[in-house]
Amino acid sequence: MINTILSEKNKQGMTGVFTFAQLRNAGASATGVRRAVQRGELLRIAHGVYQSPEHSDDMDDEMYNEQLRCKQMIYSHDTALYLHGLNDRDPIRYTVTVPTGYNTKRLVSDGFKVFSLKKELHEQDIQEVETMYGNMVRTYNLERTICDCLRSRNKMQSEIVLSGLKNYVRRTDRKLNLLMETAERLKVATLLKTYMEVLI
Repeated sequence: MINTILSEKNKQGMTGVFTFAQLRNAGASATGVRRAVQRGELLRIAHGVYQSPEHSDDMDDEMYNEQLRCKQMIYSHDTALYLHGLNDRDPIRYTVTVPTGYNTKRLVSDGFKVFSLKKELHEQDIQEVETMYGNMVRTYNLERTICDCLRSRNKMQSEIVLSGLKNYVRRTDRKLNLLMETAERLKVATLLKTYMEVLI
């Protein structure tokens, strides 16, 4: 059963990494998944995350795998700048945002830089972008990313914030009206205007 599911997923062009929920939705039972791991048909790479053996030598997409493990986290700040191509420096530590009240102990112990936001703000302006390995992860849109960096500028390297702003201004797909609307919602409009007067 598991081999049939994995074969079908591969035909669909899906990555060799799956959550238990994905396997269950495809028809696998908890017992079937457990037995597949025991037989070596599946590799358990994290709690509730599995990989097909034929993909075990593939490049490991850490960002994607971590997102599967923690669905509530959203890549943000300097990591979002990188995902959007506004910063070419591959983050040594990934920065993520989670809803207030979420237990961040594991993320922090795994080396993540974690920001917390009340739920209504946490769930706004989310979009999916492609990692360098072709998998989709959740991050904030361009305009929200710029505003988040301004809000947290004292906790980030100033050159990364400034470089992100400069690169945003050069983008042909920038949405300045949306940027200002987002800045007003996140209460950084005055600060944004100060930066933009210099850059534009």
